Amino acid sequence: MAKADVRVVIEQGSLFVEKAGAKKPLPALWLRERALEKSERDPTTGQRFFNPHNLDDDLAILNIVQDGDAFRVTFSDGFSGVYPLAHLRDEILEHDPIPAARPWNAAEGPGKLINWVELESSDKVYLEALRQYLERGFVVLHNTPTERHTVLDVASRFGFVRNTNFGEFFEVYSRPGSNDLAYHPVPLGPHTDNPYRDPVPGIQLLHCLVNETSGGLSTLVDSLAVCARLKKLDPAGFELLNEIPIGFSFFDGETDLRDCHTIIRHDSNGAVAGVHYSPRLDKTPLIDPDTMAAFHRARRRLGELLSDPEFELRFMLNSGDLMVFDNNRVLHGRTGYDPEEGLRHLQGCYVDRDGPQSRYRVLTAKFAGQNSS
Repeated sequence: MAKADVRVVIEQGSLFVEKAGAKKPLPALWLRERALEKSERDPTTGQRFFNPHNLDDDLAILNIVQDGDAFRVTFSDGFSGVYPLAHLRDEILEHDPIPAARPWNAAEGPGKLINWVELESSDKVYLEALRQYLERGFVVLHNTPTERHTVLDVASRFGFVRNTNFGEFFEVYSRPGSNDLAYHPVPLGPHTDNPYRDPVPGIQLLHCLVNETSGGLSTLVDSLAVCARLKKLDPAGFELLNEIPIGFSFFDGETDLRDCHTIIRHDSNGAVAGVHYSPRLDKTPLIDPDTMAAFHRARRRLGELLSDPEFELRFMLNSGDLMVFDNNRVLHGRTGYDPEEGLRHLQGCYVDRDGPQSRYRVLTAKFAGQNSS
């Protein structure tokens, strides 16, 4: 909704907002915590000097005077402040430029490959990479350097690297006796990394340094598209995957990590945001036999859909290619490969989930400012 479609008016000593044909009041507490005066808020950081949680429950508006495109509001606690109309509209609309997630299936392919050299030199290319990631849950870069630790340099462009029990970054190549099946040449079905942690790592990067094998195809699948299909096929089972938490665990000689999550993950608004899914690491809770059978059917159907060629994208990750993906939304895996053919060596790391959103907002604001100047 455009700002022009939002009106703020004075009626009976209160401020009201009119939008989409509806009118509602702006409460005194809502207005008071948004005070902009230098006595109330640091002008550089925008952070408050006062604690709005301590305002009186019965805080009231004593007086309102409109002066052009601003309102001066006096409150019962003695504070009087100016509220520009543009500020009120921004707060009412809570506009966020982050593009909406767009579910996809395998027919769409890996999307436009982003040239790392161009991303490094152009904010427009960088913004396109972020947009693609935010919409589809992943983006594939090519033409990255194949030196060790490059994955950390790329990761720093997307957010803040997170250390885990595997270290700041991890090596993926065949090595017998290792502590995870990822380090064996066996096929790996679609899965979430580290579902035994709290919080689960939000974003994963996998960087191909060398690939001399004909196998080891990378796989990606969008759990948003799969969950939407599951909900249509088995609504009751879908709800069980929303409601019943299951255990995940990982242990080796130095680590024993455990946590519980529901298989289907939601965001703060209650919308499906991804899944916690790793059949080699999970444990079904002890529940009654009927519920267990229904839960098992739903989980099995979810797994079948995640591996269905309609949804599962397969492609070769070649030397210099790097994929960035939401660890819960876009599940990853690989086909098996023969290490006797040659070396397949990837490096990976994790980044906190909120990094791309922050950088997309900053760049969007930058370009908006340039266009208005």
